[in-house]
Amino acid sequence: MGIVPLIFTSGWASGINAYAVVLLLGLMGRFGGADAVPPALERTDVLIVAGVLFLCEAVADKIPYVDTVWDAIHTVIRPIAGATVAALLASQHPGSLGQLAAGALGGTTALLSHCIKASLRMAVNTSPEPASNILLSLAEDLSVAALVTLAIFHPWAAASVSATLLVIGAVLVWFAVTRIRRFLRNRRTRREARKAARGPQAVGMPS
Repeated sequence: MGIVPLIFTSGWASGINAYAVVLLLGLMGRFGGADAVPPALERTDVLIVAGVLFLCEAVADKIPYVDTVWDAIHTVIRPIAGATVAALLASQHPGSLGQLAAGALGGTTALLSHCIKASLRMAVNTSPEPASNILLSLAEDLSVAALVTLAIFHPWAAASVSATLLVIGAVLVWFAVTRIRRFLRNRRTRREARKAARGPQAVGMPS
């Protein structure tokens, strides 16, 4: 079961930035001697493609509303990437966890973290200034890099942090959705009140 926390963490990170996960794991496997990394991620072509796509995401992820479109496109890509990386990691440890089960764990975790990220980004995009968007994107990138690196050397610690971030993210999404619903409900109530106030005046006006 030693591979499970690494799969869980890589799944969480893939939901945030799948290209960074592939790039980091590949580099650590190729140059850092990380035995848990499958050879498929260490290939030169994989590293080049992951690097280019990571740079694209690094730019798109920091532009308000562009990041929302990018997230929408990656609703399918990130879970698939999380499942693929998880299955490859499981293949390095036969008998520890089946590749199908590993793929399901990695893909599900990636989908959850992706949904949380996309929801929070939509809430942040309501802010008129771009600084909060850029800061959040940088925090996500640093979190992915730190947790993927930690998962190689201390997988259970990394998995615990990832699980905590999932819970915190879900609470923040619930809070944001609640606030948005309350705002929309209050705005609708005020609009209806103004219409009701104008109604009698409009009836009493001379033709």
